[in-house]
This record gives sequence, structure tokens and C-alpha cells, in this order.
Amino acid sequence: MNQTHSGKATASLKDRARAVEAAMVDKGLLPQDYIDAFIHRSENDWHPRNGAQVVAKAWSEPSFREWLLADGKAACASLGYVGPAHQKRVVALENTVSEHHAVVCTLCSCTAWPVLGLAPDWYKDFEYRARVVRDARKVFREMGLLLESQIAIRIWDTTADSRYFVIPRRPDFSQGWDEAALAAIVTKESMIGVSSLLPEQQVMPEVR
Repeated sequence: MNQTHSGKATASLKDRARAVEAAMVDKGLLPQDYIDAFIHRSENDWHPRNGAQVVAKAWSEPSFREWLLADGKAACASLGYVGPAHQKRVVALENTVSEHHAVVCTLCSCTAWPVLGLAPDWYKDFEYRARVVRDARKVFREMGLLLESQIAIRIWDTTADSRYFVIPRRPDFSQGWDEAALAAIVTKESMIGVSSLLPEQQVMPEVR
């Protein structure tokens, strides 16, 4: 147990966090049970499979793709994927034959929670956050993503009110697939922009 110089035991981090929460609730700065509700939502409602379904729909329906690129927050909300009120913008970034997008949060580890879920550990790592903005192509190569030299790379830095996710390029082998099959090849990493889609052979035949 930690001890202060006065010999008194200090409260645990959990107890201190709960004390701060209680004080904020008492002052009317935080709704009752807000944090518990947020944790439940993040664990049960926000998942990369949501983003995979958004991407699959954009690949399948040109009108939805246009809406998604114009107003990502509204398009995602139409499928039931809604984030906290402070996330004013959810921006979909479409990879093309000439341009590749990737997302980072240089200040912390924020993502577009409703469609990506919470950040993976490597995304939170200072090395990724510092290096991807300086030498993205090398970082991608180390993570297994090889891009042709003529493809331009754009890195998007997440802010408190603007969140980003990537629409990967649809592979030629997926022509004729339904949305469920398309969603099966989309990964969290591909929607952050640091990985390719799953190859065709990793998708179960019954899904295709």
C-alpha cells in the first residue's frame, strides 16, 4: 500500500476517480451514472464490425457512399452508429488508386468510436503517434502494408470534435458479393489506414 510522508495511506486510483466523479455529480457537472453508462456503451455498442458494415454499404450503394462522404456522422447514424454529443464530425476518407489515407491521434488515442471501437494498444503508443506523421510509408511497411511509390499519403489527426475513418479500396475479387461478405474482409486496421483488407481466402466460402 502506498504511504504519504505523513504516514497516511493514499486512496487507490479507482477510489480517487470515483471521488472526482461524485464531486462533479454533486455540482451538476456530470449526470448520475454517466461514466458507468459510457463504459457499458463503449464495451457493447461501439465495435469495428459497425464500421465494416458502413464500408460494405458504401461499396454496394453509390447513393449511400456519396452521403457518407458528404456527411459521415449522419450516414453512420442512419445505421444506428452514434457517438457522444461532443463528436461533432465523423469524416469518411476514401482511398483511391492515387491517394491513401490514415488516421492518428497525436495528442492521445481518440478514434471514431461508433465505427472503430476503442483504440488498439499500438494506436495509443507514442512511437506510432509520433512517427506516422513524419514517415508514414516506413511505418506502414513495418506494419505489413506496402504502398506503391506513386500513391500519395495523407495523415489525418483526430481532434476532440472531429473523428476520421478510412473507406478502403474495394478489391476486384469481391465483385458480386453481398454486404455481409464484404463486411467480413474489412478490419479495424484497414479503417485506420495501416493495413490491407483480409484476403479472399480468409473469408469462409459460406459467407461469400
